[in-house]
Amino acid sequence: MDLQKVITVENMRQSDAHTIAEHTSSAELMLRAAQGIFNSVKFVGKVAVVCGKGNNGGDGYALACILCQNGIIPTIVRVGDGFSEDGLYYYKNAKALGAEEEALGSAGSFIGYDIVVDCIFGTGFKGEVQGQALSAIEQINSSNAYVISADINSGINGDTGVGSIAVNSDLTVSIGYFKTGFFTGDAPYYIDSLVNADIGIHLLKDEYMLIDYSRLSLFEGYESLVMTEEEFFDKYGYDRKACNIAQCVSELSASQHKTVVVKTEHSAVIADVKYVYFCADYVS
Repeated sequence: MDLQKVITVENMRQSDAHTIAEHTSSAELMLRAAQGIFNSVKFVGKVAVVCGKGNNGGDGYALACILCQNGIIPTIVRVGDGFSEDGLYYYKNAKALGAEEEALGSAGSFIGYDIVVDCIFGTGFKGEVQGQALSAIEQINSSNAYVISADINSGINGDTGVGSIAVNSDLTVSIGYFKTGFFTGDAPYYIDSLVNADIGIHLLKDEYMLIDYSRLSLFEGYESLVMTEEEFFDKYGYDRKACNIAQCVSELSASQHKTVVVKTEHSAVIADVKYVYFCADYVS
């Protein structure tokens, strides 16, 4: 596997804004994100696209357009009122192309759907899931459908990976670059498989790198400091909900002058004195 970049949400936000200002329109980036999701899995059968009111929902509406253009008529399920500007554009286009729409209440537990696409929240989500979003996530998780999360599993914090409740996905399609929250906190237990869709974001700064999970054992020898996430937070007293774990592990590695590995059952953060890496056994 080639080394891929892992970044913070703020870096992604700034890089996205820079790309829109200098290179590519936001509507085009949204369409590219939707195309990346479409290309990541073979869409068949009955498809529901569950959309929030922000740009993550906009990705879902753009995906609905692509599905219609490829002979698959999806059902849009809106969560909350309102649209982003580009989201409204693609919503109107999707409806004009024949996309159906169903209210969340009547969608039940998405019984009868073969694929459900989660486009409720993006990587900027923080706090606790409430209201219609909570109901939608519970219904998605109780379905028997194949679940795809757009950018990140709704309910997960994109930096920390923390989420008290989130969508359980069969596939998560990261948009632009992998975020640190895909590999830490609760995220490894909600993501079954993870891929990234490159949409042409001009990254403002490099931060961290992803390595193949098979290389983790190479960092665990040679007197490395190895611990679980739980042990890390308990021992060093960092706030699990606010800690930039990559930065904290890096500082620990520098102070101890040794490699530090902090891991979950399925992923790890590695600080090798000068560099910080992430890895996970669910990255495709």
